[in-house]
Amino acid sequence: MGNNESPLNCTDNHYRYRQDSSFLYFFGLNHSGLNAIIDIDSGEEILFGNEFSLEDIIWVGQQETLGSKAAKIGIEDLRPSDKISDLLKNVGRQIHFLPAYRHDNVLQLMEWLSLPANEVKEGSSKELIKAIINLRSYKSDEEVAEMTYAVNITKEMHVNAMKSIAAGKKEFEIVSEIYRTAKAHNCYLAYPAIFSINGQTLHNHYHGNSMTDGRLVLNDSGAENEMCYAGDITRTIPVNGKFTAKQKEIYNIVLEMEESSIDALKSGVFYRDIHINSNKLMLKRLKELDLISGDTDDLAEQGLGGLFMPHGLGHMIGLDVHDMEDLGEDLVGYTEELKRSTQLGVKSLRLAKKLEEGFVLTVEPGIYFIPELIQKWKEEKKFINTINYTKLESYYDFGGIRIEDNILISENGHRVLGDRIPKTVEEVESVMSV
Repeated sequence: MGNNESPLNCTDNHYRYRQDSSFLYFFGLNHSGLNAIIDIDSGEEILFGNEFSLEDIIWVGQQETLGSKAAKIGIEDLRPSDKISDLLKNVGRQIHFLPAYRHDNVLQLMEWLSLPANEVKEGSSKELIKAIINLRSYKSDEEVAEMTYAVNITKEMHVNAMKSIAAGKKEFEIVSEIYRTAKAHNCYLAYPAIFSINGQTLHNHYHGNSMTDGRLVLNDSGAENEMCYAGDITRTIPVNGKFTAKQKEIYNIVLEMEESSIDALKSGVFYRDIHINSNKLMLKRLKELDLISGDTDDLAEQGLGGLFMPHGLGHMIGLDVHDMEDLGEDLVGYTEELKRSTQLGVKSLRLAKKLEEGFVLTVEPGIYFIPELIQKWKEEKKFINTINYTKLESYYDFGGIRIEDNILISENGHRVLGDRIPKTVEEVESVMSV
């Protein structure tokens, strides 16, 4: 199923249109009102959609015909939208369909397949889901080129943001520069920008704070290019252009976590192991700062790392920033033998399975000081003899640090996509000094 327009506040005023990613992968047409069938037995492909009427053209202007677009993608059988219902009702064979994440598509499937609403999700085809994941997980050279382009636009977004940050400005002033840069390349953002001085809030989409001297600001934003491939990059920046000694300590731990994790990437390695090793490195360095004590391997196994990094190390990326998440996160990032952990932090790891050539993924470690979480653990006396809760109080206004890049698993190891984006202390300070 393709996606339809989604009304913003009336049927003639829409949110930005975005086609379903699996529809894009197979059919490449990024506009509304389309559905398609692939007949696996015959090899036949049928596209369903309607040509623009004269009344449509009055409002939206002359458009390339759907017939012309279908011909460009090799579709010879184009039928009006209303013909799909009869075909599905009379096909006489098993119909495989993907889980619908939009309510209008759920309702449409209910009608076409005579299914009650609560059976639409359960009725989706596990065979089709697994087959599509098996295709989309391995990026072709053409896809890697598109993703590299998206990352390079994302680099420009981040560099322009760094140059615009200054004490006294509002966060939304910088966010506007991020959006402007993307739009200057005829791109959109792959996800709503996370830009905040409260970097300890992992998905912070509020941009109304004033940036003040001495604070850090976390910028997690990525471009979606014209082919709808995503970049996903995070950098953490000092508002006044200079890291304090305390900020450098934590920043360089996160940088070491990221770079050591990237160095370990290659085909055949379980990504969960890289996540766990990154966690152990973090705990070792925090122990050196007297924030914790004890054996770091034991502490990692017991789940202490979740206090400081309550998210996973990374995820697959492609046509979706969390690639194929609509098909089922565990089906994308896990196997039947490899089950998800229940520990804080590890349980949020979206990609845990063995890496393979052609995968593209993010590496995004972080360290966060979340006062509410720290206080909760203290009240519950968790790790009471291990965590230096008194010293942690001095970090309550610290925020959080995350550093992220996008990496291709290659034949000989890995390749970081795109041109280098400033990320060492010296590189970030140099950009901001211009």
